Amino acid sequence: MEYEAVIGMEVHVEINTKSKVFCACNNDFHAPPNTHVCPVCLGMPGVLPVLNIGMVEASVAVGLALNCKISRWSKMDRKNYFYPDLAKNYQISQYDLPLCHDGEMEIDIEGGTKRIGITRAHMEEDTARNTHTIGTRESGVDFNRCGVPLLEIVTEPDIRSADEAFAYLTALKQILQYLDVSDCNMEEGSLRAEANISIRPKGTVEFGTKTEVKNVASFSGVHKAIDFEIRRQRAALDKGDAIVQETRGWDADKGITFVQRSKESAHDYRYFPDPDLVPVVVDEAWEQRIRESLPELPRARNHRFQAEYALSPYDAGVVTSTRAMADYYEATVKAGAPAKLAANWIMGDLQGMLVERKLDIAQCPVTAASLGEMIRLIEDGTINGKIAKDLLPEMIDSGKSADLLVKEKGLVQISDRGELEAIVRGVLDANPGPVEDFKAGKDRAKGFLVGQIMKATKGKGNPKLVNEILERLLAS
Repeated sequence: MEYEAVIGMEVHVEINTKSKVFCACNNDFHAPPNTHVCPVCLGMPGVLPVLNIGMVEASVAVGLALNCKISRWSKMDRKNYFYPDLAKNYQISQYDLPLCHDGEMEIDIEGGTKRIGITRAHMEEDTARNTHTIGTRESGVDFNRCGVPLLEIVTEPDIRSADEAFAYLTALKQILQYLDVSDCNMEEGSLRAEANISIRPKGTVEFGTKTEVKNVASFSGVHKAIDFEIRRQRAALDKGDAIVQETRGWDADKGITFVQRSKESAHDYRYFPDPDLVPVVVDEAWEQRIRESLPELPRARNHRFQAEYALSPYDAGVVTSTRAMADYYEATVKAGAPAKLAANWIMGDLQGMLVERKLDIAQCPVTAASLGEMIRLIEDGTINGKIAKDLLPEMIDSGKSADLLVKEKGLVQISDRGELEAIVRGVLDANPGPVEDFKAGKDRAKGFLVGQIMKATKGKGNPKLVNEILERLLAS
């Protein structure tokens, strides 16, 4: 039987407010264990939580970016369960009245785009972190993470493959980073993605029994876990076995999912409104202020760059991949660099050199204005591309401008026609063999002669003029 996958994603994003969501503790769970804790995070009797307004505003911003409706009135609920990482024995979350709901976003898939519905984005607190010392019987609990602001983003079951899930996660992460609400570092737990996966006979509308896959540390891991789970469920149904609703983990070393526990349902958590927290009321004026503060989002910026700067879809996709790179690119163009040349230099030489030095473009020692100046020097004939390629690493390492380095090193391009013609004639006289080879139809000989001319000019010959003079002299 032919099956199709039905996949929904749940993404937990840790929001980078200065303090935790219900207390004044520093929002830094990477500090030494249990150093950013207080009676509220530790669940001491009699303490009262206070909702962080920064968390509300960041959550509304994400909701607006995902085209969600923002609830005028929502509340916080208690999700009750017992586990060592939850001192209160309940987690403060949102259940039936989430802050953001009924949104959508577009993702790029093979052959076009696809709409993914966003069911909800709701606020909650993160739990503490259980630690286990390998090789011993010791375990501990680090409460630094308890109370860290967490936004859970839940999709409709609109995803049909591991590729689409990967595209969704990539696009969502890009939006979150453009908004600067989270660093989205999966390895450190700032972003956690869980997939709900089921399969059904193709052409049917009823959902199959789903499994939830947790504890995946990368987007590529999510892709592999979904692929494996689809294959596992298909094989089970082909054998006549029933799919059990359960939570499964991902073993990256073995490339398999494994059973962790049977899946709980909402009534197992005994949700009820938290009596210690007032309702969250977001009026139209507050929503509008947040909307007006949103940056241009990646998809809109990508399309604008294609229209305004005549970039190809690929080039626009690369230079808008992060907000920092898009800002840098646009500033380079505004500094006078032609749009296509600016994209080529940023995507190619500059990015390669930054990777070598383990730097992000936000940390680039060469300002966008300085790169734009260097590209203008190429355009006006002051230097050529080879000189620029030699200059760029020095600009990165020294922080000096291209113009200053050109003056210090005497690197101005030779564009005097008479001077260049004398050099070209000298090279032709010194290399009669390659000249005869060229006359005999061996085009490679011309490349050798160009190389000798550039060597004679110490790389400073104007390439366009060198080729023009060489072609004329060879033809005569």
